[in-house]
Amino acid sequence: MDKSTKIYEAGHRGMAGSAIVRNLNKRGYNNILVRTSKELDLRNQQAVFDFFAQEKPEYVFLAAAKVGGILANNTYKASFLYDNIMIQSNAIEASRVHGVKKLLFLGSTCIYPKMAPQPLKEEYLLTGALEPTNEPYAIAKIAGIKMCDAFRHQYGCNFVSVMPTNLYGPNDNYDLHNSHVLPALLRKFHTAKVQQASHVEIWGTGSPLREFLHVDDMADACVHVMLNWNDYGFVNLGTGVDISIKDLALAVKDVVGFEGELKFDTSKPDGTPRKLTDVTRLHSLGWKHSIELRDGIAAVYSEVKDLFDQELKGNHVLREA
Repeated sequence: MDKSTKIYEAGHRGMAGSAIVRNLNKRGYNNILVRTSKELDLRNQQAVFDFFAQEKPEYVFLAAAKVGGILANNTYKASFLYDNIMIQSNAIEASRVHGVKKLLFLGSTCIYPKMAPQPLKEEYLLTGALEPTNEPYAIAKIAGIKMCDAFRHQYGCNFVSVMPTNLYGPNDNYDLHNSHVLPALLRKFHTAKVQQASHVEIWGTGSPLREFLHVDDMADACVHVMLNWNDYGFVNLGTGVDISIKDLALAVKDVVGFEGELKFDTSKPDGTPRKLTDVTRLHSLGWKHSIELRDGIAAVYSEVKDLFDQELKGNHVLREA
């Protein structure tokens, strides 16, 4: 990609998309095309085709998606399936029709079977049943991977896919009803500290193991893959290191400075027991993460603690679903 190449970043206001824009800017790319969801509804096929016909982007980062945690996935199953399939189908087909040189599709490691062997190798896709709590989202993302492969096979399109592990970082969603575990913990612990609560409640048993990748590392990996990977299948994006939810909570507690106890609500679902990516393919492309989890949590908390205080005062300043 030349520095002046027209690049369309779909989903630029989300955590992943905004990080990719920051990374591209840092690398000197100066012709980045963006649209808000109000300006361009990617679920509307005609609107998407008109946009591609008019703007003619040469490269596409497809980060736009409907996302959320266990509660959101369980509550809005139809929306997660329909919205994501429509978004990616329209963008991928429009990219083919209008001659996009290369497209990178972002998914999630929830595509893997619930009981897949660990760590998760790319070839484990479709070898078993999915985790029921996020099955619609996973099915949509699997369809996106298969679309990229099918378009490569039938039309010769250079469309590639990456599957990031759990992300955290700037521009995260802190809605306690719809957010992922790490931002929810940061907000819970900060609120408990300010209100001098005796304990913080954690969903589930605390035993599931999860891997976390700072979104700025993810963005750097996405651009690296865009520049260096041209093949079927997909590339896991992760650190290759995981942590239990209990230990994650203890780390957040320590960073925030909360002195109360943890209480685990075992009536709530745990989700997949373990999700650790095998990052052999990613490392073979010459990329490795640079932000360690504890450092990343501390950096994020320093960025958002004042916003948490504003929220507690009734000033709604956080991005929420």
